[in-house]
Amino acid sequence: MDFSIASILTLDGLTNGAIYALLALATVLVFAVTRVIFIPQGEFVAFAALTVGMFQLGKVPGTVWFLLLMAALAALLDLVEGLRARRTPAQLARTLVRTLALPVVASGLSIWLAPRQPGLLVQALLTLALVTPMGGLIYRLAYRSLAGASVLVLLIVSVGVHFALTGIGLVVFGAEGFRNPSFWEERFNLGPLGFSGQTLIIFAASIALIVSLFLFFERSLYGKALRATAVNRLGARLMGISSETAGSLSFTMAAFIGALSGLLIGPTTTVFYDSGFLIGLKGFVAAVFAGLASYPLAAVGAVGVGLLESFGSFWASAYKEVIVFTSILPVLLWRSLRDPHSDEE
Repeated sequence: MDFSIASILTLDGLTNGAIYALLALATVLVFAVTRVIFIPQGEFVAFAALTVGMFQLGKVPGTVWFLLLMAALAALLDLVEGLRARRTPAQLARTLVRTLALPVVASGLSIWLAPRQPGLLVQALLTLALVTPMGGLIYRLAYRSLAGASVLVLLIVSVGVHFALTGIGLVVFGAEGFRNPSFWEERFNLGPLGFSGQTLIIFAASIALIVSLFLFFERSLYGKALRATAVNRLGARLMGISSETAGSLSFTMAAFIGALSGLLIGPTTTVFYDSGFLIGLKGFVAAVFAGLASYPLAAVGAVGVGLLESFGSFWASAYKEVIVFTSILPVLLWRSLRDPHSDEE
């Protein structure tokens, strides 16, 4: 291996690491706030990439019908809960509007614009509007009633949600894969390195989102509420912070991050209905490197995973996935010896 090959592999590893960093941050966020090890994080990636692919064909993506179904089920649960709590009609109406407004508007725009094949940027915005609400709806349907359950129970539910979303992805998108057009087709050369405009967009979007998350948690009231919930859920509830709102917000943010990752990775690889699992699992490996607790360490771990995958594919391409996932074993062993726990938590 010479310097030029090492440079190319490093660039490829950093590009993939930027995507894994976003998924790792989302995994840490959800676990810190809700104690949910969110296995289906990668499904948002696949759903977003495949939704853009359907828009490219001028078809209404199956994401629309899945989103409307989830919104209808969530609205029905909210209505039943409101009636049992004897809420006023005005309160019930406000609750239903909060649940249905964004899904209905995003779905209506998608049904109207899809046959007209709008530009790629409009398709990306529609995709974000369709996939982002899924996070809060999944929390409402699958996790909110189990908020006090053990981590093991929540993990089992996450596995079930993953299989359900994978099956739904096969039904609404089919088995065919999509590789979307780049947002920037320009090519650049820097010595032995040749990289595309899409690579620059991946780096810029990842850095911008990481900075935005930092400012959100440091400066905004909602961000501070999520931090408080992550540090001490009981104390946050005693201070008037709704754990349900915090959980829904964290899942919504995770869905947005996953959808953005899908938009970024779609032009670089062919995405199938089940591709999200491996992509999300690599983000999870990076989050484990950080102990599911530290955002900076999760980002660093993601870069390490990307580099390990890139160089591993050069030396032993058939075993690159094995190399990446095996790397988690010494980390788990080290953390187990360094910080043993006598109970589940």
